[in-house]
Amino acid sequence: MSKRRIFDIDFPEDVPESAPAGEPPREHRRGPMAAAITENAEALRARQEAEARIRAENDRLAHEHVRLKKAGLITDLVPIDAIRTDKLTRDRKPGRDTDLDELKASIREVGLSNPIRVEADGQGGYELIQGYRRLTAYRELYEETGEDRFATIPAGLVAHGEALETLYRRMVDENLVRRDVSFAEMAQLVLAYARDPETKAETVDEALTALFGSASRQKRSYIRHFVTVIEALGSHLKFPEAIPRALGLQLEKRISHEPGAAARIRAALTASFAATAEAELEVLKAQAQPPRAPAPASPRPTARPTGKTTFRQQVRGGSVRCLAAEGRIEMRTDRDFSAVERQRLEAAVAAFFRTLDEA
Repeated sequence: MSKRRIFDIDFPEDVPESAPAGEPPREHRRGPMAAAITENAEALRARQEAEARIRAENDRLAHEHVRLKKAGLITDLVPIDAIRTDKLTRDRKPGRDTDLDELKASIREVGLSNPIRVEADGQGGYELIQGYRRLTAYRELYEETGEDRFATIPAGLVAHGEALETLYRRMVDENLVRRDVSFAEMAQLVLAYARDPETKAETVDEALTALFGSASRQKRSYIRHFVTVIEALGSHLKFPEAIPRALGLQLEKRISHEPGAAARIRAALTASFAATAEAELEVLKAQAQPPRAPAPASPRPTARPTGKTTFRQQVRGGSVRCLAAEGRIEMRTDRDFSAVERQRLEAAVAAFFRTLDEA
């Protein structure tokens, strides 16, 4: 049987078709498979480019979202019952704010123009950072009216996990522009911050710098003086927020420079049973005055010796009690000398002095 021999014949891949004379050569025609592969490759490149653009835009939006969130510029309607107010110690006096009714009236008429700021706690709730009065107004309005529009409050969402020092500083910086925050309230906040184990401040001065570093040096000095007053009088003060600056400085001066002054002021506050801020201020004003120096004693005349001699002398008819002192001599007895003639009395007195002079 004969064997067939196989030969490899190479045909040119691109053989241009001959074109009639006078016509340009025809374009090379690709097969259907090659055209499909080319189209798929182009579609894949377009899809990859689109996906890259989308990822870049998502990254940009994510970074912008984080930036806005950190700045508290992303707002949402947050349920008022999902907000807690116990993370930060508030620099507000206890009790209801007397100006809250005006704020509520404004919210009723025009709504809330400045959202509060909250931090998500990671458990579906929020911690209040700024806006205690605004949140209180919304809660009172919802309780009074039951309207759904007061069940949620506009809130800027602060990024979760910010340092506690930063959150305190946010609150303080907002409240520094308020005119009704007293030096006593600021001093109480400094003490609370220094005592909070979650903060880095170990002393009152460190807390003062951390919270009120942007305030003027003089204002920080005033706050520091009030810290001394609050520390010294403590719970004996019922209305510390009512203490004006000048009175607080006077009290600090007495407490810092007079031993026992703090104890005396505390005792006076306890004894007064002051039930109003005005009554307590009267007690503090009296205690702030420095003790009066005793009036100088008027000079006394030089004292002369004031010796005296007393004795009893037995005479006819009884006993005579005698007292002899400077400038006088007395003799007392039961005898009535008014019945004795004057001449005899004169003679007796003359004889008395003659006897004394003879000695």
